[in-house]
Amino acid sequence: MQITKQMHDQDLQGQYGALRFLVSMNKKNWGLWAVNRMVRMVKGQNVKGVDNDTVQVPSTHTDDHQIRTRVYRPEGCSEKIPAMVYFHGGGYMMGIPEMANTFYGDVLERRKVAIFSPDYRLSRTDPFPAGFNDCYDVLLWVRDNAEQLNVDPNNIIIAGHSAGGGMAAAITLKARDTRDVEPIFQMPVYPMLDHRMTTASSQMLGSTMWDAEINARAWKLYLRDLDGAVPPYASPALNEDYRDFPPTISFVGDLEPFHDENIAYIEGLKSAGVHVEFKVFKGGYHGFEVGSPNAAISKAANRFQLDAFEAFYDAYVRT
Repeated sequence: MQITKQMHDQDLQGQYGALRFLVSMNKKNWGLWAVNRMVRMVKGQNVKGVDNDTVQVPSTHTDDHQIRTRVYRPEGCSEKIPAMVYFHGGGYMMGIPEMANTFYGDVLERRKVAIFSPDYRLSRTDPFPAGFNDCYDVLLWVRDNAEQLNVDPNNIIIAGHSAGGGMAAAITLKARDTRDVEPIFQMPVYPMLDHRMTTASSQMLGSTMWDAEINARAWKLYLRDLDGAVPPYASPALNEDYRDFPPTISFVGDLEPFHDENIAYIEGLKSAGVHVEFKVFKGGYHGFEVGSPNAAISKAANRFQLDAFEAFYDAYVRT
């Protein structure tokens, strides 16, 4: 499927060329290195108007490995509040927690929640299960240290965008399987779910921010150390049992490779009776609300996810 500039929402077309260039860079080793270096320039940046902190969470899988984790909390808040464990995007091969600072600030304007975002190991150097293990370690660390962190271990939200959304879906799946944590809801937004790339949308070329070629590269990097069958914790679309999943918030654009696998995931949840708030934005490329934040469609998508977060918080926080 060939995507053109004219197929996108009119307000998104102005960014098409610049973002296609970004896609072309990420297809090359030097480009991926350069993008990662550029992204890491924002390491340590804080969200204005909230309490910011950085903690080191010990890995339970790798000796002497510490997981740098950013913590964001309402300014001056001393009461015990729900926790959100959030995973950043970047195709499992790039990115840091600070990339999502705008999202953290928006969430904290809506409701009181402590956000914990791990700088998990990336597939360029550490393929699956390293990053997955880091993310699950942070989830359990929040649960086990809830008293000191002043959060409620019975009110944990799991969230992420793009590959972080795929990580959120995978972590939620393991939490469902183990019963280690019972999240009150999850927010896997336009998640990266299916390494098989057999859907029509997964073959999209010409789409911006993310396309079939870079998607294939990202999955190859992430799964390269696996022998035999790929487990659902690596590629969550392989899961076929959606019973006992928490309520779910998500959205996706219709002009991005993850569209079809996201639809299948949402339909699986619905078939199991899970409460879902989900929307498809026509003419939206991958991560359009981040790439073109001032476009009307982007503002609508941000409003949708924040309104849904607020509604789910009010409905599902356990008192």
